[in-house]
Amino acid sequence: MSAFTDRNNPGLSKGDQIDDYCIERVTELKEISSFFYELVHTPTGARHIHISNDDAENTFSVAFKTVPSDSTGVAHILEHTALCGSGNFPVRDPFFSMLKRSLSTFMNAFTASDWTMYPFSTQNRKDFYNLMDVYLDAAFFPKLDRLSFKQEGHRLEPDEDGSDALVYKGVVYNEMKGAMSSPDQILGRSLMKALYPSTTYSNNSGGEPAEIPSLTYEQLIAFHKRHYHPSNAFFYTYGNLPLKEHLAFIRDKILGHFERIDPKTDVPSQPRWQEPRTVTQTYPLAVSEDPEKKCQICLSWLTADIRDTFEVLALALLEHILLGNSASPLRKALIDSELGSALSDGTGFDADNRDTSFTFGLKDVKESAAPEIERIIVETLKDLADKGIDKGLIASAIHQAEFHRKEITNHPYPYGIKLLLVFSGSWFHGGDPARILRFDEDLRQLNEALTQEPFFENKIRQYFLDNPHRVLFKLVPDHQMEQKENERVQKELEDIRSKLSPAELEQLKTDAELLEQLQETEEDLSQLPTLELGDIPPSVEIVRETGSSPDSLPFPVAIYQKPTSGIFYFDTATGVGTLAADLLPFVPFFCHAFSKTGTKKRDYTELARQIDAYTGGISMSPHARNSFGNGGGCLPFIAFGGKCLERNQEKTFDIISELLFYFDFSDLNRLRSLLLEYRAGLESMIVHNGHGLAISLAARNFSLPRSLSETWGGVHQLQTIKGISDKLTDDTLKSFSDQLTCIGKHLFTQNNFKIALVGEESALSAAISPVASVQQKLGKDMADGFVPPGIDLSQDIPREGWSTSSAVSFVARVFETVRMEHEDSPALAVISKILRSLYLHREIREKGGAYGGFAIYNPEDGLFCFGSYRDPHIVATLNVYDTAHDFIRSGRYSDEDVKEAILQVCSEIDKPDPPGPAARKAFYRKLISLSDEAREHFKKQLLLLNKKQVMAVAERYFDPSGKKQAVVVISGEEKLKAANDKLSENPLTLYSI
Repeated sequence: MSAFTDRNNPGLSKGDQIDDYCIERVTELKEISSFFYELVHTPTGARHIHISNDDAENTFSVAFKTVPSDSTGVAHILEHTALCGSGNFPVRDPFFSMLKRSLSTFMNAFTASDWTMYPFSTQNRKDFYNLMDVYLDAAFFPKLDRLSFKQEGHRLEPDEDGSDALVYKGVVYNEMKGAMSSPDQILGRSLMKALYPSTTYSNNSGGEPAEIPSLTYEQLIAFHKRHYHPSNAFFYTYGNLPLKEHLAFIRDKILGHFERIDPKTDVPSQPRWQEPRTVTQTYPLAVSEDPEKKCQICLSWLTADIRDTFEVLALALLEHILLGNSASPLRKALIDSELGSALSDGTGFDADNRDTSFTFGLKDVKESAAPEIERIIVETLKDLADKGIDKGLIASAIHQAEFHRKEITNHPYPYGIKLLLVFSGSWFHGGDPARILRFDEDLRQLNEALTQEPFFENKIRQYFLDNPHRVLFKLVPDHQMEQKENERVQKELEDIRSKLSPAELEQLKTDAELLEQLQETEEDLSQLPTLELGDIPPSVEIVRETGSSPDSLPFPVAIYQKPTSGIFYFDTATGVGTLAADLLPFVPFFCHAFSKTGTKKRDYTELARQIDAYTGGISMSPHARNSFGNGGGCLPFIAFGGKCLERNQEKTFDIISELLFYFDFSDLNRLRSLLLEYRAGLESMIVHNGHGLAISLAARNFSLPRSLSETWGGVHQLQTIKGISDKLTDDTLKSFSDQLTCIGKHLFTQNNFKIALVGEESALSAAISPVASVQQKLGKDMADGFVPPGIDLSQDIPREGWSTSSAVSFVARVFETVRMEHEDSPALAVISKILRSLYLHREIREKGGAYGGFAIYNPEDGLFCFGSYRDPHIVATLNVYDTAHDFIRSGRYSDEDVKEAILQVCSEIDKPDPPGPAARKAFYRKLISLSDEAREHFKKQLLLLNKKQVMAVAERYFDPSGKKQAVVVISGEEKLKAANDKLSENPLTLYSI
């Protein structure tokens, strides 16, 4: 790309008219090799930003400012209901149907506090316009019928037990019941209500379960008419497709049908207070848990206007200075107080709202500790403002910002969507999105300010010490909260039932029948656009090593020369298979603590400063994989690596060498803090990742890798850490320290190390000497840890219920099939998509009201998994899994359905990665002996599948009577007991998380 010419859009300049669009700005974004176009559609006022570059993964989004005036969840329910059919595509669920008919790399919809967004990404031009057509029609011309509103939002139905008792149902209703079971969600929503009492942010845009049932269908329609209008729309496109074609498509499909209105969606600034406030909120805690140290206490301030990009940058950097690593002064002061286990949920700078906010706090504390936590925060800030901030901390924060702006990744979203999310908040409120992307301009202003004043010290005074708009927020547990809420709902339903006339009750039954009929109706999806198998290349992306490693290296190193924007990646794998069985459960914590406990050369604060100042991160994580070679055994290893700007390679290798050869777990106070922090993180994942944890528990006895994965990342890892941290004494900590040291000494040897280097030519050349030095210093022990671990696999097939504080359930079932090398593997991948799309989605989500129901086939180990997420049912869902076997064997699906399932599998196979991550994935594929030839063979066989073959494979593997089927449910204790009453012939064995 030329420095002055955008070859995708030649000749476009500021002031040009493209039909009814006016180009208001064209800017070159040199930092990301892109061009930025900002346009307005004159007749309607619709805004459009286009980022043009060489990226073939093109992105589209349309977003609307959505500003609810209550907590009925109207914006959230509208997001769901808009995707239930539209004028040109009047099918029940065009969004979900397009997941099957597309090669999209990302499709979703988001509801935030004051906006709703509909984004997608794809590498295929035809697919791009197919998806844009469906998205635009869904947003601007949705059907919004009553039955879809009832299905997605809320409805009353007679209980399935045959009585006349009523129950609430609805996808969003159950989703938010699940969300509001989580302490972090309750804290986040309640803190916004406390900080922004006079604006839309005082409302829960997702919906409060107690208020969702009061939303009427008419209110939904009115909200759509006002908010989903071009005058309130923000269009975004990204990639290498021409801008003019995008504009013409949007104009013809949408903009020509509307006239300008005033949507009245501007969000005013929150009026500022003259005095701080204190707010207390409760959250549900299981009766079995001790409530004494289960509070979260935080101090939160309202800070800068989101449109002020320079102030937002300053506050983002201040977040890193104060909280970014173990040496950061406020993080250290809070953790060292030993009042709590970890920073509170919501801690940090939040730049998502019209007025930004900043929060500091601790979790797992006593409520009585609130004054002391407030004192620590305020006094630490005052001390920094008065005595000054270490200039090294400031330099490290700027370095981290520079690194993460430079690194191109597609996690958790494609890069085009990540860019949009960087500037969208400011853009929606009238800020300057281009300036946010031109990071270097604000950085120059900042560096100039740093030479003229104590810049960040002054910001601490401005935004914290001299700012009375702050809340001391206390989140406290309540053992009775869930029971009281259930009683409230029950009384509400009884009151409603008592006032219903026989005719009204009959109407509810009729509506339920009509909705079920709608959900069961076979639809003609041919009116939706689609791709054909001919649109899919039979090849897979192959990332090859660049030549061979030099003779100067003691053993082979995988080298990948890639255009990584000046970033260098160093990756290693260390085998764990020969580690003593009693040490294996501690491997995840070893990884968590490895770079956080200090070394024999420096304490943990000095080390944290070095890592922040010179690297983009040092990471270590455990993996239990299945090998595709050597008989396909368990391959356990630790992935360890670092990444840095090319100029910092030497310092990064110094840090890596120091960690490998001088690691140290002898600081027992630090070890105690890390254990409690690690435990808090494990506990907080339960409600968020309940489906994954349930699948892990169910799968754990089918193979050694699954057993080890559960030990390392599931409920059993939490129980291991609880067992250690519940009885922390100096003696137990010393013993644990010795065990961690033993793990490190056992692992870091020459024969047990595999290395990959990824970067540009100059970085790779510079890396050879330090890599050789690292290799030569490694111990000469001949033990090769890339072997199966010495642990026994239980023969018991779980049928279990695990209780926790949750108003919803996560239901998993797992059984064995065959692995990727088997000829049936492609068909099993297709079957998983057919089951999810054509059966589980309808039965578990649409009918059952769960947030999601899915089937997953894992070709690496051959396990087939059913799962549900935020599910109001247990027994009904297990029954659906039973009938899913019957459905897939029945053949009640078409050749077109098989084709669409193939498209879905290919979409996952072909999902692109930026150069750095793509090379790193290739290294780990090499490690588990997954060849490019095997991957390509799988895809070619996939593209040849037909319905007859799929049915034959279904017959072989989907006979429940002939398979060992593991079942695990994570839910509330009372729900599990109620389920067991119905499962009396084959109940779940109950445990407590």
